[in-house]
Amino acid sequence: MDKRLEKIESWARQIFAGDEIQISPASADASFRRYFRVEHKNDSQIIMDAPPEKEDSEPFVRISSYLSKLDLNVPTVLNSLAEQGFYLLTDLGSVPYLDRLSSENADRLYLDAMRALLVMQSKGKEHEAKIPSYSKDLLLTEMGLFSDWYLGHELGVSLSKRQSEIVQSSYQMLTDSAWQQPKVFVHRDYHSRNLMYVEAHNPGILDFQDAVWGPITYDLVSLLRDCYIAWPEQRVEAWLKKYYAMLSETNLLRDVSVTQFMRWFDLMGIQRHLKASGIFARLKHRDNKSGYIKDIPRTMNYIISVASQYPEFDDFLSVMDELGIPNRLSLTQVE
Repeated sequence: MDKRLEKIESWARQIFAGDEIQISPASADASFRRYFRVEHKNDSQIIMDAPPEKEDSEPFVRISSYLSKLDLNVPTVLNSLAEQGFYLLTDLGSVPYLDRLSSENADRLYLDAMRALLVMQSKGKEHEAKIPSYSKDLLLTEMGLFSDWYLGHELGVSLSKRQSEIVQSSYQMLTDSAWQQPKVFVHRDYHSRNLMYVEAHNPGILDFQDAVWGPITYDLVSLLRDCYIAWPEQRVEAWLKKYYAMLSETNLLRDVSVTQFMRWFDLMGIQRHLKASGIFARLKHRDNKSGYIKDIPRTMNYIISVASQYPEFDDFLSVMDELGIPNRLSLTQVE
């Protein structure tokens, strides 16, 4: 029996006393959180189940309030039983960007997403003091997941001393590039599974509780070089230049050329996809969640194709070749 679900059902009956309710799974994510949709009369809300011994929900509640005040479409807390880890939220629907995106509508949907991102970045400064820094140590630790979980656990390979030095040097270059960038509010998972398609006030924005104060290109690369859907590079570059123009009308970019911005974007993407590859492998080997492993070829394709454009990563790519990684993967890209 699912004891927590029984408690959720009891709590929901108290909240909606007198109404006939129907509770069904809404979604789950890579953490210990679960979500249930509560339907009653002609309306619905979401109950987030976040076991307090495993999930700290305070950042979710706090950052939801921040973003809501910026008039962004995020779930807001309507009621809570915080000691149990139960939160009643507004319902942003059941259609993620990933299910709606097509070649025909991508320009429109990404423009909506970029406009919302610009609001977060340009108006989030007042919350800087209460949001953790995306520190150099954190950036390096994230890339270490690639070495530990993807190379070590998924592929079962060990790096030689020379190979390890090359990989660590590459991690340091990526960290230095990230640290050169202007710092803004970073959602940290701004991609097609966390953006909901809604008819009004698009997009709905989910999963912002791990927000940090960090590099200006991070969320943009999460959006445009998504771990779950890939686009032809010429479209990505067009969207990137569009967002650069949008940023240039704010005070967030000063004396930054589009060439410099594109380099930051590219290297930020390598960092993010190294992290993602490691996390996907960790989900399989540590958490018994193997569904994400199918997305590693896409993240590795980003890493190898982008790194090949920058000579300073030639040694890193040589190590990947020595480990036989390109031959292990079916490197594909949506055309």
